[in-house]
Amino acid sequence: MLLAGKVALVTGGTKGIGAATAIELARRGANVAINGRHADEDARLVQSRIEALGRRSVLVVGDMGNAADATRSVEETIRCLGAIDVLVHSAGGAVVGGLMELTLETWHRAFDVHVHALFHLCRAAIPSMRQRGEGAIIMISSVAGIRGLHFNLAYQVVKGALPQFARALAREVAPDNIRVNCICPGIIRTRFHDQMTPEQRKHNLEHRIPLRREGTPEQVATLIAEVAANDYITGETFTIDGGLTMRIA
Repeated sequence: MLLAGKVALVTGGTKGIGAATAIELARRGANVAINGRHADEDARLVQSRIEALGRRSVLVVGDMGNAADATRSVEETIRCLGAIDVLVHSAGGAVVGGLMELTLETWHRAFDVHVHALFHLCRAAIPSMRQRGEGAIIMISSVAGIRGLHFNLAYQVVKGALPQFARALAREVAPDNIRVNCICPGIIRTRFHDQMTPEQRKHNLEHRIPLRREGTPEQVATLIAEVAANDYITGETFTIDGGLTMRIA
């Protein structure tokens, strides 16, 4: 899929990996709708960077934990930009706590934002993709969905669901020339990891990441754009983690 002239929607597209992805897709020629929970300075900055590249952009404000907002984000993308060719679900956030600490509300919220939102996003986007004759759906998971992570039960479970969601949906929509893939970032320099202490960061670099450096949102965005553009990849899960998940000692 050549991205020039295509239309993309990036949820969580105002910060971190989502913002870098929106800008990278625009750099490759796509018009981009970005979703965020607020029309804040971050959102305006991403929009301005997309428009500086000569692309069209629209901000869709909404909470991906709300089914109506998820569906509306696709509908507004189509209404404002004419179609949807690429869907990237990057909205999310940390969900800290073990089994006995998590509230039922937090557990359900984690599924609403990370998993149920995808159900609603895909149901809304796929008809337009079918009409266009092609499409690409990319789900942003985490290495936490592959390997164990202390005191983050809900986060691990919802992120672990996304690779299987991608495989199952990929089989279903392959006859429509719609591809579905999953990306699992490791420790990336975003606000998500700002809570780490200097000691934790030092331990990660010296003992957990073979390449001994954190990744950047731009590196993840490049992979996302490549997977979106390559029209012979579907049902796959890619890790981008500096080697973190390959360690056995």
